[in-house]
Amino acid sequence: MQQIRPATFLFAARALRDMGDGFVAVLLPVYFLALGFEPLQVGIIATASLLGSALLTIGVGLLGARYDHRQLLLAAASLMIATGVAFAVVHDYALLLVIAFAGTINPSAGSVSIFVPLEHAVLTREVTDAGRTKMFARYSLVGALAAAVGALASATPDLLAPVGLDQLTGIKAMFVLYALLGLLGGLLYARIPQRPPTVVSGTASALGPSRNIVFKLAFWSDNFHPPARCMIL
Repeated sequence: MQQIRPATFLFAARALRDMGDGFVAVLLPVYFLALGFEPLQVGIIATASLLGSALLTIGVGLLGARYDHRQLLLAAASLMIATGVAFAVVHDYALLLVIAFAGTINPSAGSVSIFVPLEHAVLTREVTDAGRTKMFARYSLVGALAAAVGALASATPDLLAPVGLDQLTGIKAMFVLYALLGLLGGLLYARIPQRPPTVVSGTASALGPSRNIVFKLAFWSDNFHPPARCMIL
């Protein structure tokens, strides 16, 4: 029997994660407004979530070269599970702000999370240089289609109204589903084989010779094009 490639598990995990991000991005402001928060408070939570994601991504970039990528992906999946459960049960604004900052909730349309650079690093080692563009094109397509399905699924709380569930309860159920998707993604990440980090001269290197190139690409991308992320682990 032919062994399933690790890239297949990553594709499936991204599809599940982006599906969750798709409906969460739509339901998040609706949920907070239903809890009685003001629009400004909702905006602050969204900002905290994006800021936290950025800092987590930077942290994972520093740690990714020193630790096994599978372990970091499993840790990220655990954080996703905790985030979904916490949003479903916590109503206090200050606590929600902390959870948004430290968790994996994504209030934007794009995939902004600590998962992406780790998955990129794993995918890079699975293909040759010639096949890398095709691999990442498929990876991006899977994510985009899954996010679209997730956005469509954001109507589920309203569809549950005829069976007796109010909108607020329905949205909480979607956060539980978000946590479940994180659990399924973690099971898929667990199928990725372990590999020791790359060590150069006794020290793991996050960027190595490509550091200056990455910094230049990040600068030009941030200042002259729509936001993009570039990270090599």
